[in-house]
Amino acid sequence: MAHFRTDIGATNPQASPGNDTYAKELDTEVLIVGAGFGGIYLMHKLRQLGFKSKIYEAGKELGGIWHWNCYPGARVDSMIPIYEYSFPEIYEDWTWSVKYPGFVELRKYFEHVDKKLDIKKDVAFDTRVVGAQFDRLSGKWIVKTEDDRTAKSRYLLLATGFAAKRHFPDWMSIAKFQGEIHHSSFWPDTGVDVKGKRVAVVGTGSTGVQIAQETAKDAASVTVFQRTPNLALPMHQGPVSKENQDKSRYPELFKHRMTTFAGFQYDFIKKRTFDDSPEEREAFFEERFDKGGFEFWLATYDDMLFDEKANDEAYNFWAKKTRARISDPRKRDILAPLTPPHPFGTKRPSLEQNYYEMLDKPENDVVDIKKTPIVEVTETGIKTEDGKIREFDVIALATGFDSVTGGMKNMGLKDVDGVELAEKWKMGTWSYLGMSCAGFPNMFFLYGPQGPTAFSNGPSCVECQGDWIVDALKKLKDEDIKYIDTTREAEETWRQKVTELSDKTLFPKAASWYMGANIPGKRREQLNYAGGIPMYEKECREVLDNFDGFITA
Repeated sequence: MAHFRTDIGATNPQASPGNDTYAKELDTEVLIVGAGFGGIYLMHKLRQLGFKSKIYEAGKELGGIWHWNCYPGARVDSMIPIYEYSFPEIYEDWTWSVKYPGFVELRKYFEHVDKKLDIKKDVAFDTRVVGAQFDRLSGKWIVKTEDDRTAKSRYLLLATGFAAKRHFPDWMSIAKFQGEIHHSSFWPDTGVDVKGKRVAVVGTGSTGVQIAQETAKDAASVTVFQRTPNLALPMHQGPVSKENQDKSRYPELFKHRMTTFAGFQYDFIKKRTFDDSPEEREAFFEERFDKGGFEFWLATYDDMLFDEKANDEAYNFWAKKTRARISDPRKRDILAPLTPPHPFGTKRPSLEQNYYEMLDKPENDVVDIKKTPIVEVTETGIKTEDGKIREFDVIALATGFDSVTGGMKNMGLKDVDGVELAEKWKMGTWSYLGMSCAGFPNMFFLYGPQGPTAFSNGPSCVECQGDWIVDALKKLKDEDIKYIDTTREAEETWRQKVTELSDKTLFPKAASWYMGANIPGKRREQLNYAGGIPMYEKECREVLDNFDGFITA
């Protein structure tokens, strides 16, 4: 019978005597929800300023997405040392083994972070928030947990990340399947034995690509059910020696990443696509492609994401390079069609290692579910609209998340009048600076809607927004301001700005999770700030001077 994992990890450390982290009624100055990159960053910075802070974390360990992600092939798509904290006390005695670490090494990194920063002592694990509302009378947030604990805090900081709410497809009879079925974010921590088995992978986002190429090593067969081709780029994974991780360069490197559009070590070049001759353009594309990673996406001509003809040049090059790796003509046209399914780069490309070679093997297959949609899961496999039933032993659901807004809408957040955030955002998303919401005083969030979130390297975005939030709390404390709330007008202005920035680009032309288009019934809108980290940081910093757009008391 089909089953889903709901829990992973070892038994939690319980509160030690004198530690009130797991208190039935917790009272703290700052309550942070989420113990991934964002929550840990906020905790460390606030401790340094003397704020009494606690973290509520639904999982059993630190790491956020890297605590939950343990599916085959799960690894980050930002190269080290870009994908890590800029704290010297953490990086000075930490070295990575590969350019793009997998989940096992990332979990070890968070263990190292805890050894250095002693975060866990102020984290309540296995603690899922199910309700939260600001109480005007006491000037505090009242937060309820699933196991009936209550926390009161002056400030509520949400660090739930952009992929906190899983999306499950609504197929008929999913529970009838007699084999194993797992959502990628609920993958058993002990793994799934796929050796000699028939595996179905539903979805072709980064997760689907990683699961498919990894399980294809041992499985009897892998069949990918694809709605939209993933315009994946070569990762060029490889080992990194300790000698090549020169820590003396890190301060400058971390400073530089905050000056680039997406918080990486590289940026768009100040040249337009057709400034170069066809020969020069071909050579430039070849160079970027050969470097691997996101350079072909984020270190290319600066009109690639704005001009459709320029974008076509990038897509045609990608298709030529990718099609040359696929010998089967039917699979080639499904995986790398000659006509772009959407402008290149308007969906985040995945980084692959041998995805196309693996699917090209005769025992493996790819099904175009735009032409033949999945209609139901049977006891033995998956049935498509053409009546064909393909039999499997294992089904991997790489069906993604209600991204960017889903996590915040799924925790019972209510405004001061008792209206749930999920209801307020039913017809669209409103925030100010991508860090606050009207009617939710003394609450800030990071790595969520209408910030640089999905258009950035995670730690870069976290440190940019985290520093602003911490500085805002310090200013409130120093100036004895007890209450801060966003105005509705400021939200409207910010939403308009996010939309206008997006409309100048090609992003709205793709039905992507950037636009909320991956969830049936969800309003299609730009959920991310498309102006780049430097512009975003400048705008936010200008607001901090006088709290423009906020009501304070």
